[in-house]
Amino acid sequence: MQYDNKVSLIFDANSKNEAFARVSVASFVMQLNPTLEEIEDIKMAVSEAVTNAIIHGYENMEGQVFINCKIKDRTLYIEIEDKGKGIENLEEAMQPLYTSKPDMERSGMGFTVMEAFMDNIKVETSLSNGTKIYMDKKIKKH
Repeated sequence: MQYDNKVSLIFDANSKNEAFARVSVASFVMQLNPTLEEIEDIKMAVSEAVTNAIIHGYENMEGQVFINCKIKDRTLYIEIEDKGKGIENLEEAMQPLYTSKPDMERSGMGFTVMEAFMDNIKVETSLSNGTKIYMDKKIKKH
């Protein structure tokens, strides 16, 4: 597929970089003149995906998070990937309120939040190879 524009980010799997990721993706989508609500939806979904990569994918190990953003016909496509441990049971992990880290006061709502704020979400995972989250959101013409 030929995209209208695209950008890639790579950063250390450090929770300090979560805000950078969120703001970077929000800045990229500004070219479509989104509403404040659309920007907030995207920022929330990116935040959850990046936090999951850092906390669950790497579990205090060093690593990197990879983000690819693409625009085609007023739709923002986002891929967020880690090369961490992968998700053992994806179906269970995608259930609302499920958390593998109850001791860290995790709410278990990451995937639910992503699904609520984006139009589509797809997750690919492989044990010992990491997880890749695909999300997209159509930006309405205003």
